[in-house]
Parts: sequence; structure tokens; C-alpha cells
Amino acid sequence: MPEITAPPTAAVVKRATSCTFSGSNGAASASASQKKCATMVLSGITVPSGTTLNLKNLADDTHVIFQGKTSFGYKEWDGPLLQIGGTRITVTGASGAYLDGNGAKYWDGEGSNGGKTKPKFFYAHGLTDSTITDLHIQNTPVQAVSINGADGLTITDMTIDNSAGDTDDLGHNTDGFDIGDSTNVVITGANVYNQDDCVAVNSGTDISFTGGTCSGGHGLSIGSVGGRSDNTVDTVTFSNNVVKNSVNGIRIKAKSGETGTIKDVTYSGITLQSISKYGILIEQNYSGGDLHGDADTGIPITGLVVKNIIGTSAVSSSGYDVVVTCGSSSSCSGWTWSSVKVTGGKTYSSCSNVPSVVGSCS
Repeated sequence: MPEITAPPTAAVVKRATSCTFSGSNGAASASASQKKCATMVLSGITVPSGTTLNLKNLADDTHVIFQGKTSFGYKEWDGPLLQIGGTRITVTGASGAYLDGNGAKYWDGEGSNGGKTKPKFFYAHGLTDSTITDLHIQNTPVQAVSINGADGLTITDMTIDNSAGDTDDLGHNTDGFDIGDSTNVVITGANVYNQDDCVAVNSGTDISFTGGTCSGGHGLSIGSVGGRSDNTVDTVTFSNNVVKNSVNGIRIKAKSGETGTIKDVTYSGITLQSISKYGILIEQNYSGGDLHGDADTGIPITGLVVKNIIGTSAVSSSGYDVVVTCGSSSSCSGWTWSSVKVTGGKTYSSCSNVPSVVGSCS
């Protein structure tokens, strides 16, 4: 009889229980070891300029712990400065730990629109059934956290502090959370101090942002939706949040001349304080800026719920309380609007096709 040979077996990589990385060589060593350590402790990492702290291919069930200060060298480039990906990944910020993006060296008042080339900060891309807890991020050159291709991601008690960028209006496009092409994303207890959207959901399904505080930026945003590879926003909840010292409170931006879907978005229990421009802005004529295009019907906004909004005397006298511009009555349908008290600003004279439940733009 011929000799029977057992099939080859895959090599099993035995992982160390815990590995600690620190100093200027820590980033490269951590990246090289991301399949080898069950727990990775990043203690006082100094990431060289023009380099990503690359943890995008972590082994399943890896725990990443940030300790002390994680700093990033200065270079004009696109970034990101940090990338984390994998399945059942746990990311934790130890007590007193923070990640500093060295933003003051980049801030020139132009953000991603010109001037210095500025790196995006954190790509939380391709995370599945994962958690990020107690992470403190500050001074990001431009956008802070990009969530893309996530399925089952929970972020708890994250702080994004770009308040230093308020000085001379130098910080710009410092979005807190930009979310796209993701499902089952839960963000709870976030504190965002910045100069752009606190959170912007550009596409995705089953996303919630709860119990957060947004200060200094552009508020709680959907979109802009349209002109991307994925233009569907479905089942998004903003609840029990405070938006203060911001340009906008609540904003939904559907691009003029594009197609897509904005469905079943809920804003509930939102407190607005010191809003300079728009308390609530819902527009189907976003075109490179708010209310710049012609309102059309290519991206219907359906099943919208706006309730228990507290904003008495919240809007500047030069701003507008409520603005709604729809392409037709059918493209803004099935809305619920109750216990909405947003006052202090002016009445917008060019609202269009406002659903009857809203009443007037006032």
C-alpha cells in the first residue's frame, strides 16, 4: 500500500501574554509585534514624524493599552498618525494617559482646505466586535477619529480636546467622529471640543451617539450625504446630548444634485446652548456649503424624529432657530416633531416644503 501522509497543519504562533513598548522605537516594535502579543502596552510612545503607529492588522482578541503620553513628530503629510483594526479588539486608555497630535504646529486656519498638509489622526477602520474605552485625544491636526468599515464597535468615554485650536481661529476641520460605511456603532459619553462637526454620520446603519457633550464645533450632523460610494444613512440615534458654544446644534445635510437615502434618524433629549448660526438645520440643498444649492428630491429624508429639544434662548439673535429646505413634500415625509423649543434667533424666510408637523420655520 502507498504510504499515507497526514495533511500539513498551519503553524501556530504562540503569543506572549503581555508586551510593553516605549520610546522612539516603540511604534515600529509594536507594529512588528501586533500578531505576537495578547496584550500590548504602549507606554510613553514617541512616534517618529511622517510615520503611522500602525496596528491595523492585530491578531483577534488583542488588548491594546495606552499609558502616559503618546506623541507624534511633526511632518506635513496626509497621515493617519494612528490606525487600529481587527476583530474583538479592546483598546483602553490607562488613567492619566493621552495621545497628543501636535496640532498647534499645523493649525493655520485653513484645515484641510489649504495651507499646510495636515495628517488625519486616528483611523478606526475595519474593527469588528471591538471596544475603545477611556481614550483621551488632544490637538489633532485636522479630523480626529475616522470610523469606516466597522461592524460592532463600542466607544465609551472618549475625550477629543482640540480647544487649543480656538486661539485666533487657527483650528479648522477638526471633526470629532466621522462615520462611514459602518454598522452597529455605539458611542457613549464622548466629550468633544473642536472646530467642526462633533459627529458626522456620512453613511451607515444602526449608529448611536448618546450622553455626549459637544463644544465649539458644528454640532450633531448627518452628512453631507451624496456623492460617495455609499450614500445610505439608516437608523441613527442622537440622544441625551449637550451641544454648546457651537455654530449649529442639529444638522442634516443632503447634497443637491445627488442621490441617496436618509432614513429613520432620531434626535431626542438634546440640549442646545449658545448656538451662533442654526439651532436646527435640515437641508436638501447642501452644495459646498449650507443652503447654497437648489433643494431637490434625490436624497429623501424620511422617518425623521425630532423630540424633546431644549434650546430656549439658545440661538444668537443673528442666527436662525429652525431652517428646513426640502425639494418636495414627499422627499421629507413621515416626520415626528414634538416638544421642540429652540428660540433666540431669527425666522428663516426661504424655507421650502416644510412638513406640517414642524409648523413654520421659527
